[in-house]
Amino acid sequence: MKSEQPVAVRFVEVSRHFGTIRAVNQVNLDIFDGEFFSLLGPSGSGKTTCLRMIAGFEQPTSGHIYLYGQPVSALPPYERDVNTVFQDYALFPHMTIEQNIGYGLKVKGVPRAERKKRIAEMLDLVRLPDVGKRKPNQLSGGQRQRVALARALINHPRVLLLDEPLGALDLKLRQQMQYELKSIQKQVGITFIYVTHDQEEALTMSDRIAVFNEGGIEQVGTPGEIYESPQTAFVAGFVGTSNIISGDWVERVIGTRDLFSLRPEKIHIYPAGADVPTGCIGLDGLVRDVVYLGVNTRYLVQIDGGGDLIALKQNLDQSSVDIEAVRGQRVRLIWQKDQMRLLAGGG
Repeated sequence: MKSEQPVAVRFVEVSRHFGTIRAVNQVNLDIFDGEFFSLLGPSGSGKTTCLRMIAGFEQPTSGHIYLYGQPVSALPPYERDVNTVFQDYALFPHMTIEQNIGYGLKVKGVPRAERKKRIAEMLDLVRLPDVGKRKPNQLSGGQRQRVALARALINHPRVLLLDEPLGALDLKLRQQMQYELKSIQKQVGITFIYVTHDQEEALTMSDRIAVFNEGGIEQVGTPGEIYESPQTAFVAGFVGTSNIISGDWVERVIGTRDLFSLRPEKIHIYPAGADVPTGCIGLDGLVRDVVYLGVNTRYLVQIDGGGDLIALKQNLDQSSVDIEAVRGQRVRLIWQKDQMRLLAGGG
């Protein structure tokens, strides 16, 4: 995201405390206009509290929040040009889908003909053109979530806030909705700020991601930067699977006791005694466990001299029987030295 783009949302030293609990602690963050930006982290990490402060449902204990350059920390929710989509849809069960979507326009006094036109546009946008006369209980979970999205977008907010909106859906529907949400965001062109604890969801949809932990931000970056170049052990372990490594054998092969991460798919498994190419690191060990995952297989290898490494191999030309035969064998693990990522907090 280019720095010359307008900043949609800015946090400046924002904290939110609940008694002695520091839910958010001195967060600084810029979210650019038109981004699909995800706040990713485990439960209790501060991401949802940040979203609620943008919406106006919570007030900062200290610091300042800006929407397009305007301070909003003291503004009530209805005076902010944002809208929110919740996990539980929050649709009115007694209203039709058209009435649900057009409710905000009706409250604002928008004429009936204009409301009807905009409701039809929203139903087309979320690919539900024929459900307007139904009630929410006549729709599937995925359809209800699309209706909630249409209702939030019909007022043309400058920023749309999404609080784990796909959490109640089953896996296949959730994956389908991830692509649809990203497609809709590109069509409407407004800023989406998305809260999730699901790393795959964040990697799939986001232009950039802020990884939260214990009330603060560990790292902000594109999905590729977050996954390929984690800056801390927490990010390396939370976003995907990583080998977090340090100690004697790292010092022996690299010459430093710093903390590193190494993704399992970067490690190649060869027969014991295989040559180690220039620029690579090779370590010998014993395959202690094998987990067949269908598309991939996960190998747990006990390294000579202590410690374990996890390696991941795609099952291109081997069966589960072939894979099980590797258990208990000695192997050589080889990876490119530059695939190891130095992490903060080592040494």
